[in-house]
Amino acid sequence: MDSLPIVAATAAAYLLAGLVKGVIGLGLPTVAIGLLGLLMTPAQAAAILVVPSLVTNVWQAVAGGGALALARRMWALLVGICIGTWIGAVLLPNAASGEATRWLGVALAVYAGLGLFNVHFSVQPRAESWVGMIVGIATGAITVATGVFAIPGVPYVQALKLERDKLVQALGLSFTVSTVTLAAALSHAGEIHAGLIIPSIGALVAAALGMWLGQIVRRRVSPATFRRYFFIGLLVLGAHLALRGLL
Repeated sequence: MDSLPIVAATAAAYLLAGLVKGVIGLGLPTVAIGLLGLLMTPAQAAAILVVPSLVTNVWQAVAGGGALALARRMWALLVGICIGTWIGAVLLPNAASGEATRWLGVALAVYAGLGLFNVHFSVQPRAESWVGMIVGIATGAITVATGVFAIPGVPYVQALKLERDKLVQALGLSFTVSTVTLAAALSHAGEIHAGLIIPSIGALVAAALGMWLGQIVRRRVSPATFRRYFFIGLLVLGAHLALRGLL
């Protein structure tokens, strides 16, 4: 895992992933896992994700204050993520890497399709507890299988109709819980080990640099234009991962 080609590929993937997050505010795990999924199993790629994802998401969750109030509103989603991750962790050691990679491709393609067609959902306040629990369980299970936190958690958080800054903070809170529970699941499966230290540090540095560059790009390029091409690229990548084991 600490060979030079893997470290270089990891750094390049996280540089691009950090760039995307710096421009549109999300996409770090989606891009990084999607690209590294071309070289390794989703579980291995997800293990490298833990450190850079945790650092960036904790910052995103606490920025602006009011995190506890937001957590109280989102409790069902957060608890559901923990439950779903536990369910996925039971199955993870027996999951075939090829099947997990195909499901990763499907998750990326679905996420890209929702983004390209600007699909939005709405959840009534009285339904947040049970809908959030169901969505959280599904998100946790999918996260363990693929390393991607986005489906269906991101569309659900967007459906809460929070104002922009609170939306970004809510996504950071959801991603933080997903990262912590994913780390626990990967540790249970034996995927967390000392060989990840160098790739993880490289990923963290590259992600931070990418986010800094992304903030510069965001001031120069229309976020809507970048977002459109981001989702197109994600759709192509997802289709490749989903179909390569079948062709």
